[in-house]
Amino acid sequence: MKVSEFNYDLPERLIAQTPIRQRDASRLMVVNRNEQTIEHKIFRDIITYLEPGDCLVRNNTKVIPARIYGQKETGAKVEFLLLKNIEGDTWETIVRPGNKLHSGAKVIFGDGLLKAEVIEPMPGGTRKVKFFYEGIFNEILDKIGLMPLPPYIHEELKEKDRYQTVYAQNKGSAAAPTAGLHFTQELLQKIEQKGIEIANVTLHVGIGTFRPVKEETVEAHKMHTEHFYIKPEDSEKINRAKANGKRVIAVGTTSCRVLETVADEKGYVKPVEGDTQIYIYPGYQFKCMDGLITNFHLPQSTLLMLVSAFAGKEFMRQAYEQAVQEEYRFFSFGDAMFIF
Repeated sequence: MKVSEFNYDLPERLIAQTPIRQRDASRLMVVNRNEQTIEHKIFRDIITYLEPGDCLVRNNTKVIPARIYGQKETGAKVEFLLLKNIEGDTWETIVRPGNKLHSGAKVIFGDGLLKAEVIEPMPGGTRKVKFFYEGIFNEILDKIGLMPLPPYIHEELKEKDRYQTVYAQNKGSAAAPTAGLHFTQELLQKIEQKGIEIANVTLHVGIGTFRPVKEETVEAHKMHTEHFYIKPEDSEKINRAKANGKRVIAVGTTSCRVLETVADEKGYVKPVEGDTQIYIYPGYQFKCMDGLITNFHLPQSTLLMLVSAFAGKEFMRQAYEQAVQEEYRFFSFGDAMFIF
């Protein structure tokens, strides 16, 4: 299957640069796979499509201010982007300029609040970096770090919390699970009052989610690894919905990836912690997920391949064509889609 089959034309003006003022006032495209219908709604209308007994599965990861700027001992300015905690104070990191930061290079951040040493190169052009500091690492990052916004967003984010879901809890992501950005606490409360279960999973989103697929064929691409876990009380909620013939609806592709990684052939899940490299593209048989709330994804991306696997490649192409015609807002701060 050619990667070029997942391309589409997107006017640059439709790439959302800032979040909408009211989270749940974004637009919602409702895509019914069985009826092959497309409706245009407002995000808060999602509640009318959810039924008592359904289980909404959301990713409660929290984005860390992972972009930090410092300087080498020589005074040269450098940029680090923390991708993944390997162990202790050692991280997988994107460093710029990479050609000048070899093993043994030392860097100072925030007037000495944080120091780092490049340990060694890692596959994919990243570096293993060890950090040195006094105090609490996350508190230091909060002081000196910036939110690692996607490369297609060029405007400054004025409110840091707008790149977090309202239920973000477990720090560790280099990017937000953006489908969840549309929910407010009030909307979630109404959803629960209607009898819909809400379960949490945690998957720490890596920056690989933005990396373009460089191979010509879909099958040749290798997925990045992301760390996840699911707790017993949450797996019980998901399994209860399955056992009762109700739907499991993933909030975002990250929640989907956790569900499909851990589910057995009947769609039941178990509490587990691990790493996933699951790669979902057309031809994949879904085991657990019955519905997906998601944003509009980049052309030729693995995320577009995932939603095409769920809704059908041709139907998804039609949906994206309509989204462009109707001038939906695209990508991380854009509008949403509910596929069921």
